[in-house]
Amino acid sequence: MEIDVAEYYKRYGPMVLRRCRWILKDENKALDAMQDTFVQLIRYKDKLKGNYPSSLLYRIATNICLNVIRNENRRKETGDDDLLSVIASSQDVHGEVEARDLLHRIFNREKESTQTIAVMYLIDGMTLEQVAEEVGMSVSGVRKRLRTLRSRVKELEEV
Repeated sequence: MEIDVAEYYKRYGPMVLRRCRWILKDENKALDAMQDTFVQLIRYKDKLKGNYPSSLLYRIATNICLNVIRNENRRKETGDDDLLSVIASSQDVHGEVEARDLLHRIFNREKESTQTIAVMYLIDGMTLEQVAEEVGMSVSGVRKRLRTLRSRVKELEEV
């Protein structure tokens, strides 16, 4: 099935933008991520199948947003303005900093697909079957990744 990027943009653009807004919590970053999603679609349209366009765009957008977050975390230093604004607006500064550090230590060791699986299952509330279909894995494979992730979280909590 041929991918009509212009039609996908009209039809699925709002869905992709909502997804990007929800993950990034920043309008400008979300708009950039939405555009990047469709750029990826243009770039790889000859290699992609258009059977499930909403699922395809949802997954591309999720991966792009996670990459944005990952890249920002790599560039950040403890003295940067974002951290200061978080500290200024947070009720529980210590808890938030600990949670951010724990997430960084957990996901720093994981594959990108495991991070995507965790976001879809734990944050988006998708079922194992839905996640498996989105990432192109079996349900047991998704279950195993989540089980491994949980065990690593427990290891880090014990340290």
